[in-house]
Amino acid sequence: MTETSSHKPDLTVFQIINMSIGFFGIQHGFEIQFARMSSIYEKLGAKSDEIPFLWLAAPMTGLILQPIIGYLSDKTWIPSLKARRRPFFFIGAILGTIALCLMPDASSLWMAAGLLWVLDASLNITMEPFRAFVADKQNSRQRPLGFAFQSLMIGFGTILGNYIASINLADTFPSLATYGKTPMHLSFYACAAIFLLSVMYTVFSTPEYPPENLEELKARRGEKFTVALGKWWHETVTCYTQMPEVMKRLAIIQFFTWMGLFCMWIYYSVCVPYQVFGATGPAHEMYDKGVRFAALTTTVRGVATPIFALCIPLLVMRLGRTYTHASALFIAGLGLFSIPFIHEPNWLFLPMVAAGIGWASIVSMPYVILVEHLPKHQYGIFMGIFNMFIVIPEICVALGLGGIIMKLLGNNRAYGVAFGGCLLLVAAVLTVALLRRFDESPRA
Repeated sequence: MTETSSHKPDLTVFQIINMSIGFFGIQHGFEIQFARMSSIYEKLGAKSDEIPFLWLAAPMTGLILQPIIGYLSDKTWIPSLKARRRPFFFIGAILGTIALCLMPDASSLWMAAGLLWVLDASLNITMEPFRAFVADKQNSRQRPLGFAFQSLMIGFGTILGNYIASINLADTFPSLATYGKTPMHLSFYACAAIFLLSVMYTVFSTPEYPPENLEELKARRGEKFTVALGKWWHETVTCYTQMPEVMKRLAIIQFFTWMGLFCMWIYYSVCVPYQVFGATGPAHEMYDKGVRFAALTTTVRGVATPIFALCIPLLVMRLGRTYTHASALFIAGLGLFSIPFIHEPNWLFLPMVAAGIGWASIVSMPYVILVEHLPKHQYGIFMGIFNMFIVIPEICVALGLGGIIMKLLGNNRAYGVAFGGCLLLVAAVLTVALLRRFDESPRA
């Protein structure tokens, strides 16, 4: 079929699942690092106020790579493969799998941090074109469903990725013990395999439509690298300076949202051993138990994410896009804020359910709101620029704000998570204040 993006037919549920399964795998790459990287850093000697800086790889690779990958995927069309975004999925999956397999053998802080740079660069190469992939493949009416299915797969990936991080695979599968690898090694290997297989499934199962500007791309084939680089820079600057008004407002909301999430990611897995299990340091007998239990509670976040994702289209019809997103952010913010008040392990499941509700909306609704205001032939580059408003707030945390905050909070990791909850509450209020007039749902 040679439908162009101007007249895209409705996709079947099976087709939407096929194109979303790659996100299931990508999420394993993220979840294993969320569950284990801070504890790896602490075991290698990092202090709590140094951890944000060691996480710098995640946002910096996003800042550098996402606009470039978005632009390149917009300008790519390989006729022999009938592929535009999928070559980037493939390359990122290979590099990310290698980084995941090497990570457990990191012997120093800088080796671990370096491998995280490689891993996050690979995840960005894979993930960035996926957002534009939905816009390429689906018509306007179906896009909320397409992004909801991405949230669904992210939720499933969160469940399995954190479950893998929470158990000793050698106990579950005794034959693995013969390889002499630690539970952490086996967790990273399992997530690497799932990441690779899932992304490859989407690569080989989902065809792409030719871009509308195909003749322009053909005319630019063979262009000198310096010329292409100059055009990329000019187009990026032009798109940045001519952002739609709704994108500017979403950028403010994203700033507070992703600062809050980053605080959760870097501190939740290591606050639980101290806050709930009474560990006094990485060598304490309860430390690893606490880290694994934190990963177990995060599986519930993964359960809440797909359930709420399936409700999003119905809530949008009833509440509108703005109030649906604001409500989800508010619930997540309250959940994270409650962490310092919890001392019984099983109560930790409740704030993780709240975080799952927020996560389902965060990875879908801003894109649903934004994509209707973007030119079709520039989905990739605008998505790349938009994702800068994810990574810039994370860089702010990593480059000093996180360390300053932790000193003010007495290096209490649970307070660090609660501070993230406060930022999500601010984002919820800003969503209502800034986006009401842009709500294009039936309620508006």
